[in-house]
Amino acid sequence: MSDIALHYLWWIIALALIAGEVMLPGYFMLWIGIAAAAMGIVVFAVPDLGPLLQAVLFTVFAFASCFAYWKLVRPRIDRTPSGNERLNRRGEQMIGQRYVLCEPIVQGRGKARVGDGMWLVSGPDLPLGASVEVIGVDGTTLRVKAVDVA
Repeated sequence: MSDIALHYLWWIIALALIAGEVMLPGYFMLWIGIAAAAMGIVVFAVPDLGPLLQAVLFTVFAFASCFAYWKLVRPRIDRTPSGNERLNRRGEQMIGQRYVLCEPIVQGRGKARVGDGMWLVSGPDLPLGASVEVIGVDGTTLRVKAVDVA
């Protein structure tokens, strides 16, 4: 390692790990890469550090960075409202909406016009043209209740 300073090697390892994170995302290699970058800084500051001590410090930094992610960063990511909680669950987006039956509800089953399509609905028996409000979703079937049109 006489041709290259050892701290450069740690920074190259850090870049390789972070690049691996970009290629295969999962938040794991990023934090190990951060630990390798920290080792590069330590070896830059203390160039006479032996390889065994470097390995031990790298292990400590790796566990510390992963622990910091697990306890500090991840809970904030999980709690952050994205506004897209119902993005791919269209039926849940319809809860509280009102629609008109295009087929009467007979024996608990019927259809309502939603936009340019029809959705299966379940609820109390109601005649064709009745207004209903969506109160829940069972798979692709909307649970509805009758709406008093005044």
